[in-house]
Amino acid sequence: MSQWVYKFGGGSAEGDTTMKNLLGGKGANLAEMASLGLPVPPGFTLTTGVCTYYYDHGEVYPPEMNDQLEQGLAYIETLTGKVFGATDNPLLVSVRSGARASMPGMMDTVLNLGLNDETVEGLAKLSGDRRFALDSYRRFITMYSDVVMGMHHHTFEDILEDAKLDAGYLHDTQLTSADWEGVIAKYKAAVRDTLGRDFPQDPREQLQGAIDAVFGSWMNERAVVYRNLNDIPAAWGTAVNVQAMVFGNMGETSATGVAFTRDPSTGENRYYGEFLINAQGEDVVAGIRTPQTLTKEARLNMGEDAPSMEEALPDVYTQLAAVFAQLEAHYRDMQDIEFTVERGKLWMLQTRTGKRTARAALKIAVDMANDGSITTEEALMRIEPLALDQLLHPTLDPDAARDIVATGLPASPGAAIGEVVFTSDEAEALSKAGHKVILVRVETSPEDIHGMHAAEAIVTARGGMTSHAAVVARGMGRPCVSGAGQIRIDYEAGEFTCMGRTIKRGDTVTVDGATGQVFAGEVSMIQPELSGDFALVMGWADAARTLKVRANAETPLDVETAKGFGAEGIGLCRTEHMFFEADRLAHFREMILANSEDSRRDALAKILPTQRDDFAAIFRIMEDRPCTIRLLDPPLHEFLPHTEADIETVAASIGVPARELMARARELAETNPMLGHRGCRLGISYPEIYEMQARAILEAQAIVAKETGTNPIAEIMIPLVSSEKELEILKALIDAVAADIGVSDYTVGTMIELPRAALRAGRIADHAAFFSFGTNDLTQTTFGLSRDDAGKFLPDYVRAGIMDKDPFVTLDQDGVGDLILIAAERGRATQSDLKLGICGEHGGDPASIDFCQRAGLNYVSCSPYRVPIARLAAAQAAIRAKG
Repeated sequence: MSQWVYKFGGGSAEGDTTMKNLLGGKGANLAEMASLGLPVPPGFTLTTGVCTYYYDHGEVYPPEMNDQLEQGLAYIETLTGKVFGATDNPLLVSVRSGARASMPGMMDTVLNLGLNDETVEGLAKLSGDRRFALDSYRRFITMYSDVVMGMHHHTFEDILEDAKLDAGYLHDTQLTSADWEGVIAKYKAAVRDTLGRDFPQDPREQLQGAIDAVFGSWMNERAVVYRNLNDIPAAWGTAVNVQAMVFGNMGETSATGVAFTRDPSTGENRYYGEFLINAQGEDVVAGIRTPQTLTKEARLNMGEDAPSMEEALPDVYTQLAAVFAQLEAHYRDMQDIEFTVERGKLWMLQTRTGKRTARAALKIAVDMANDGSITTEEALMRIEPLALDQLLHPTLDPDAARDIVATGLPASPGAAIGEVVFTSDEAEALSKAGHKVILVRVETSPEDIHGMHAAEAIVTARGGMTSHAAVVARGMGRPCVSGAGQIRIDYEAGEFTCMGRTIKRGDTVTVDGATGQVFAGEVSMIQPELSGDFALVMGWADAARTLKVRANAETPLDVETAKGFGAEGIGLCRTEHMFFEADRLAHFREMILANSEDSRRDALAKILPTQRDDFAAIFRIMEDRPCTIRLLDPPLHEFLPHTEADIETVAASIGVPARELMARARELAETNPMLGHRGCRLGISYPEIYEMQARAILEAQAIVAKETGTNPIAEIMIPLVSSEKELEILKALIDAVAADIGVSDYTVGTMIELPRAALRAGRIADHAAFFSFGTNDLTQTTFGLSRDDAGKFLPDYVRAGIMDKDPFVTLDQDGVGDLILIAAERGRATQSDLKLGICGEHGGDPASIDFCQRAGLNYVSCSPYRVPIARLAAAQAAIRAKG
């Protein structure tokens, strides 16, 4: 018989953190904390295997599960001395999700389960506080009706707001037991009127409904979006944790809170968190009430009046600080903790590795490595490579003029500029249309995940530093200002007012998540400083990795940027971009229109000096680092005008009849230019083009070597080769140019971007010093997909499980990867020292870099701003390869 239920509590557990895949992150850590002797309310975990079984069998549970669930309930009853469903001594439970990867707020939770019209009276007598019991019941009705029964929570919020308005109250805590009785009656009537059935009174029916809802939420829209954004496979499933309730809403000696053992924004080694007295956990993360700080230091720094937990509940705070130290020492990483205080007793509800900004990740990793808690290799593995992108872009200029329109909490650092939007759907739509947007909401909920991802930054009127908006924004690397309480949002009018100002939908604002400020208009930016912890981590990464990292760059600015980010060479310099500048495009068009080789050579001779200068500028910057320069790749028609008006203008500018230009454009037009007359095929048809480019490259190399005393390394790359004969002919052409100039310090190689080239690699390697895998085109030609059009339907393939990921984002290791392995093996069988690299966009993708490490490539090449990401990912790949 399979075990579907694992119990924990009372100082022992049936699981531990090594069982995270089975128990989920929450369940595994609850079991671990229980085994450590920490005060964990007893409970049990329904495994991720139940979720997998549930979806594999048409939403039916394993036959043995019900008996094991009953045993789990009995275990909780024994440890608590309470009985589930009893009217005099009722056991209440929470039902929470718990996937193996943290997905904050994406799936469903139900608290206070087991309450009904009878058990609520038992809870009132047991606690001696009728108001507390009724408060818990109204919370349960709201949450259960929303999560399980599908009734929108706004219905209940409206009833509660009306009750407060009628009584003249500002806060929920002001309602008396009599008030709550009236609210509950209206809640139940609303359920009956809306759904046509009564709110369920049977605790076991409630429990089954909640379990169904949590497993069901694994496939809800927000969870699916979050999984897709964070590469979490649907096949992992979620666990469900059923746990005895403890209550933070039992008066002034009770509380609930969220805390981090270090600051998740900066990484500083100081406690960071918030709590609420007389509240339940959802109150803190939902941003319904403004929480108080955990420490006195934080309260003073933020200028707040409400006492910190350190001041209000000093004994419990001392216990909590001891737990912080114990958990961080045990897990050897910063922890994100949820806790409840019930009448002065501390209970631990969750611990997990805390989400953090890239800057915090660097600092925490460096600090823990420096104090000996972890090794430098462990420190490198703690940092998410793609998160470094947060550090590689400009921040606000401290000396720039600023026009403040709102101030809130600095919930997630970073700066962003964009136009204001008020809905997540609008944020997503405008982002797809190329706009940069700032999402402004009263508060965010898990349903806003798509809009938060699309936005450059998030601003909320409510919520604290651990609200949904803050936690998710930090995880995404988005700047966030939360709790900007002076903002008044009018969704219908599409505007917000604050400090006497009105900002409308579409207005541009600048958000500074590090200070919690929002400014009207654009504030100027400054370039990042990549020193300190960043430089130290990059040094560790460079020592650990074996893959070299180059950059795809062709302008001096891009080349300089790449060098500053640590690029060890240029892996792809696209020469066609150099032809599009106005002063040389006319000459190139003249070459295209020429009707003889001599005329073409005359036109190309006019381009040669500027092309030579381009290459010389690159060689000067890169000094003795290798530079792979690709000869002309796109078809010639791309350089010609297409509309009648443009043809008239261009014809006049280059002094030819418009009809002649139009005829040449028609002659060059192709049905499928991606598979047409381009790449080395142009070199075969018009060898004078490649001859001019080779001359420009090699003359530039000689000029820079002489003037600087450095040794520039030119690697000339022939694109779109499918036959060894193509490469043989064009290499001979380049060698002849080199002999004419009198240079010998260069190499010739090819781009492997066609399946036939990969299969013929053994013969092609006879004429190549290097292979550079052009994974963009290799993916297109292997799949028969156009990357410009495939985005319209590839998401359907990912959702259907046909593809795990978009193959233009992460390398398809089974198909395209096999071709790379074949080419590498056959090429090196011919030439053992054949240099191998990739220069497609996959060169900056960590999963693809890991494949390159395993495939034995020499280098990866990526865009300049991805060079640090690739350096770290290459280090992690090398560490994994060592085992």
